[in-house]
Amino acid sequence: MKNFFKNFLIIFLALFLVAGVLSMVRGGGREKPESISISTLVSEINAGAVKRILVAGDTVRVELKDEPARPQTLKKEPQESFGELLDNYGVSAEARRSLPVEIRDESTAKVWALNLLPALLPLILIMVFFYFMGRGMQGMSNRALGFGSSNPRQVKPDDKDKKTFADVAGAREAKEELVEIVEFLRDQKRFIAMGAKIPKGVLLMGAPGTGKTLLAKAVAGEANVPFFHMSGSEFVEMFVGVGASRVRDLFAKAKKAAPAIVFIDEIDAVGRRRGAGLGGGHDEREQTLNQILVEMDGFDPNLGVIVIAATNRPDVLDPALLRPGRFDRRVVIDMPDIRDREEILATHARGKPLAPAVSLRTIAERTPGFSGADLANLLNEAAILAVRRGKPQVTAAEILPSIEKVLLGPERKSRIISEHEKQVTAYHEAGHAVVGYFLPHCDPVRKVSIISRGAAGGYTLKTPSEDKHYHTLAQFRDELAMSLGGFVAEGMIFGAEMVSTGPANDLKNATKLARDMVTRYGMSAELGPRTFGEHEELVFLGREIHEERDYSDKTAEAIDGEIKRLIAEAEAAARRLLTERRQQLEALVAVLLQKETIEQQEIEAVMGEPQRKETAVSVSGS
Repeated sequence: MKNFFKNFLIIFLALFLVAGVLSMVRGGGREKPESISISTLVSEINAGAVKRILVAGDTVRVELKDEPARPQTLKKEPQESFGELLDNYGVSAEARRSLPVEIRDESTAKVWALNLLPALLPLILIMVFFYFMGRGMQGMSNRALGFGSSNPRQVKPDDKDKKTFADVAGAREAKEELVEIVEFLRDQKRFIAMGAKIPKGVLLMGAPGTGKTLLAKAVAGEANVPFFHMSGSEFVEMFVGVGASRVRDLFAKAKKAAPAIVFIDEIDAVGRRRGAGLGGGHDEREQTLNQILVEMDGFDPNLGVIVIAATNRPDVLDPALLRPGRFDRRVVIDMPDIRDREEILATHARGKPLAPAVSLRTIAERTPGFSGADLANLLNEAAILAVRRGKPQVTAAEILPSIEKVLLGPERKSRIISEHEKQVTAYHEAGHAVVGYFLPHCDPVRKVSIISRGAAGGYTLKTPSEDKHYHTLAQFRDELAMSLGGFVAEGMIFGAEMVSTGPANDLKNATKLARDMVTRYGMSAELGPRTFGEHEELVFLGREIHEERDYSDKTAEAIDGEIKRLIAEAEAAARRLLTERRQQLEALVAVLLQKETIEQQEIEAVMGEPQRKETAVSVSGS
């Protein structure tokens, strides 16, 4: 309706302007004639003052011999001729012979226009009004009838922004799996001759930011076949049956264009395990999932259509969706290792003027646990910082702070704290750093700062020297001790009654780690190598809120005792080490109070002894 009124107003204004222009053109440059009576005209004719008379229909136009005079006009009866008019008013024959009279016949079009236009114009406007209203209603009707249409977006071969496998850094195994899909679509005979069948579905699984959607875009860029893509959330609407209808429509379009690829992003929006929701068998999401299952491998064969889906929650997908014949391949995209991170950094560094001294390898070493999206954000933040500082190139001085910004948030240098709180923060972070520095199984301490970032009042940054995928009991014990280093340092310096709220997050993380050691990793000598509890997810809420206990209350008490023992041992180890290294603790606090932030080289200079380190980015903050 909004567009209709807009169009109607435009048409009305256009007609109004046209009428105004025509009236100006018609009357422009002419003097408005003077209306006179018939007796006046007769008097002027008898006096010989008339130069010429123009008769058009019932209008008589008079031009006088006196040039400055205005033209005159009068009306006569339509049925009466001009000669009869003169005879009736007694104009002499001599005056009539010397009078030039021009008779003009009015055109039929003009007559019709003058007589019918006043009546037709309102009718025309009404017809135009109902025409546009009908179009608007037809559009709404078409949208209602097309509510079940899928309207997938299709990647065109000439897309300027298309991606290829060359644009995807890392993820070598995932690319190999997808390259086979592309090669099969390009040359099916080679695979068919060997009796091989292409997988009907490929499920891309990985943490957020690892490049699942980017890989799908690369497949679209590499394959010279139609590529349809939709999000899982686009299928489900509030009306029952719409999702299933859109699935049918999507696969019908793909089958017409076969061979083709269908990409469904975030498939967990519709592919969650059935029977765990609130709607039962008539739930709209479950009906949509049922239709996807039938289209992928149902009664009718699905030939020439390959489905690629992406999710970061494969654990919640329905088992029927994961069976062979539907998603035959499950491609796991892990977090990038150090070599992958270096390649990803090189990809995102294109177009950014990096200083020659910047080593992407060094950045990769400082960013374990970063996803591809994190690394792209890191270099973007560094480039923004370089612009803010007015530098022509991005240097390490912009990249290193950007790593901490991605991890913890921006610095809050303007935050005003008292000298006592600053001292508490310095001892807290120094406690973390000293314990982490001297324990043999902790990761190397890279940086210590008492400048607030995000929600942390200060932070101790430690990163491993190399990527590791497994952790040992010794590493967990040292990790627990380092987590409690800040808490112990505050108690040693200021007394147990003056311990602040700063260690709250450290205590939370330490408790969680100790519980995982006992219940998930079987690292309790008393309870033995077994797990305790099964976490079950209620799908309709989308988060883990229920734990099924498979142990007795007596065992629960033993678990609590083991957690308490592990934390107590870690606290004792941290206290013992800080007591032995009190001198290094005080020296580190003095430097922190002076500089506020110190890097790894300065930390090693203060500590004086080399570290023996073995191994994901970890930050201990108050």
